[in-house]
Amino acid sequence: MNKSEISTVTQFVLLGFPGPWKIQIMLFSMILSVYILTLTGNTAVICAVRWDHRLHTPMYVLLANFSFLEIWYVTCTIPNMLVNLLSKTKTISFSGCFAQFYFFFSLGTTECFFLCVMAYDRYLAICHPLHYPSIMTGHLCVILVLLCWLIGFLGHGITIFFISQLPFCGPNVIDHFLCDVDPLIALSCAPAPIIEHVSHSVSSLIIILTILYILGSYALVLRAVLQVPSSAGRQKAFSTCGSHLVVVSLFYGTIMVMYVSPTSGNSVAMHKVITLIYSVVTPVLNPLIYSLRNRDMKFALRQVICGMKILKPS
Repeated sequence: MNKSEISTVTQFVLLGFPGPWKIQIMLFSMILSVYILTLTGNTAVICAVRWDHRLHTPMYVLLANFSFLEIWYVTCTIPNMLVNLLSKTKTISFSGCFAQFYFFFSLGTTECFFLCVMAYDRYLAICHPLHYPSIMTGHLCVILVLLCWLIGFLGHGITIFFISQLPFCGPNVIDHFLCDVDPLIALSCAPAPIIEHVSHSVSSLIIILTILYILGSYALVLRAVLQVPSSAGRQKAFSTCGSHLVVVSLFYGTIMVMYVSPTSGNSVAMHKVITLIYSVVTPVLNPLIYSLRNRDMKFALRQVICGMKILKPS
C-alpha cells in the first residue's frame, strides 16, 4: 500500500499559543513589532555594507550575508504564526508544513556554518593580522559564503524527505507554532525510530561540531588578545569578539536545549518559549549586537537612516 492510500491528512493544525482573544491580540502585536524590527535592522545592515565602500571587507560582507539569512529565517515562520494568532482554524497545508520544516531547519543549519566562518574570520584577523589580507581574500569569502548556503540546504534534505513520506492518517494537531521534527514524527501512524534517530543525530552532530569549532577559534583569539600590549587594541578586539560570542550564546544555548539535550522532561510550553527565543528573539538582537559597538558600522547605519547614500571616492 503506497503513501497516497494510507495518508488521509491534507493539513495540520498549529495550536500556537492558546488563550483568550485579548492575549492573542497582544501576542500578535508583539511578534509583529519584533518582525518589523528584525526586517528593518537587518535590511539596514545590508544597505550599510552595500553603500559604504569602507565596509567592503570580508568581515562586513559576511555580516551582510548573515543579515540576509536572518531575514529569511524569520520570514519562514513568523508570517504564518501571525496569521494563526488571528485565525480560528489555525491550519497549514501538508506541503506548506513540510516546506516550512525544510526551510526552518536549512536556514538554521546555514546560520551555524555562518557563525563558524565569522569566527574563522575573526581568528585570522586577530591571530594572523599580517597574513589576513592574503588569506581572507574576496574570492575565498565568496566561496565560504556559498558553501554555508549549500551545506545548510543539503544537511537535512534527505531526512526531511523521508519524514514527509511517513503515513499521516490522524490526528493532525501540532501543539506548537511551527512544524518541527518531534511533533511531526509523533503524528505519524507508523513508528519511525530509524528516521527519528538519524534526524536527531544529524542535528546534534552539526550543532556540536560547529559550536566546538567556534569556541576553539575564540579560545585562540582570547589567548592572542591577552598578549596584545596596547590596552586600546585589547579593548577593540574584546568588543568585536564579545559581540560575536553573545550571538553564539543566545543561538546555541537554545538550540542545544531543543535538539541535543534530552527534552522529554520539558513541558510543551517550555519548548515553545525556547523555540521562540532562537527563532524570533535572536534575529532581532543580531543587528544591535553587531552594530552598537562598531564605530564604522554605526556611522554607515546613520547614513542609511538619514537617507544619505555614501559615494565611493573617485
